[in-house]
Formats: sequence, structure tokens, C-alpha cells
Amino acid sequence: MSLIEALHWRYATKRMNGGKIPRDTLDTILDAAHLAPSSYGLQPYSVLVIEDRALRERIRRTACDQPQVSECSHLLIFAAWAELNGRHVDELIALTATARGLDPRELEGYRQSLHAAVAGFATPAGRRDWAARQAYIALGTALTAAAAQRVDATPMEGFDPAELDALLGLERQGLRSVVLLALGYRDTTQDRLAGMAKVRWPRERVVVEWKGA
Repeated sequence: MSLIEALHWRYATKRMNGGKIPRDTLDTILDAAHLAPSSYGLQPYSVLVIEDRALRERIRRTACDQPQVSECSHLLIFAAWAELNGRHVDELIALTATARGLDPRELEGYRQSLHAAVAGFATPAGRRDWAARQAYIALGTALTAAAAQRVDATPMEGFDPAELDALLGLERQGLRSVVLLALGYRDTTQDRLAGMAKVRWPRERVVVEWKGA
């Protein structure tokens, strides 16, 4: 199945059958999320993998009682870092130097530009919003990888972030939940959307070959 065929196949599954995703398939999806691009390569987020059914049942109560949360195989929580500062920049520079066999001094200009970028947000809330947008890039990459693996995936913003953060103790870990992704297999007997035609605006309305104003 080609990538485009896989994207036509996928939809935001409303009911799942509880089937377990093979570990190697799950790892492919998680590897894709890990390899997702992010601004400056800072990856200011974590992806939490929740398999425990009892915990997912509790999370479901924070997520508008959406059944996919408990019916899925694994629930991913994309959580942005609550704080981002110069220490994270210096850690990335050190990692980059090691990975590429460079003297860190060769990256000094880049280090300074990253420090300026991180310090340049007008407010902490602005920095957190930026971190959340980076997490969404990883979400999109995971969705695409799941489709390629014929795994159903449902992104969900319908949850109470403060309640979920309190349930999991995320604040103590310096994290704030941003978006959920349920991974599993569709229940075609209960999901009214299963088999329905995919609905999108016409391509020319979404994709504009820009020729100027």
C-alpha cells in the first residue's frame, strides 16, 4: 500500500476493538515520532506511552468519556516541556558535537543563536505555545506512520489538560499535556464511520499553486 493509499485508508476511528499492536509495529510508530522534525531540533516535548488498561480507564474520565481511550491498544500523550531554557540549548549543542565528531567551539555561533531564540519569547506562555506546536509536528508524523502500518490512530484534543496533568503528576515532571493519540484497530461493528467515504475540501481549495496577489 502506497503512502497516499494509506492516508485514504485512515480516519479518526471512533471505536476500537481492543486488539493489541505488535511490539515491533508500535516501535516503528514511536520511532517515527522520535525522528519528527522540530524547530532548531530542540524537541521540547515528551511522548508518554500508556498501555495499562486501568490507567486508561481513569484517563478516559478526563477525556470526555471517549471510548477509544480505553478500547485502544496504546494511548500516546504528547506533553510539552513546561520550561525551556539555556540549559536545554547547551545540552543539545553538546549532543550535536558528540554525534557529529565536532569541537563544541565550532558550534558557538549556532549556540548563541539558539540561546537568543529561546530567550526571545515575550512570555513563558508564548514559549509553551511554541513547544506545543512542535509536539503537533510529532503527532502528525506518528499519524502518518500509523497509517503506513495499517494501525488506526485517533488524535484527541477533547480532554481536560489540567485534570490529566494532575492524574499523572506531569507538573512534577516538568510536562504539560497537549494532545492524545489512541492507537489500535477499528471496530467496524460499532463505529458508524467505518467504511464511510473520506471527506476533504477539493484539493485546489487546500493546495494553492501561488502566483501572487
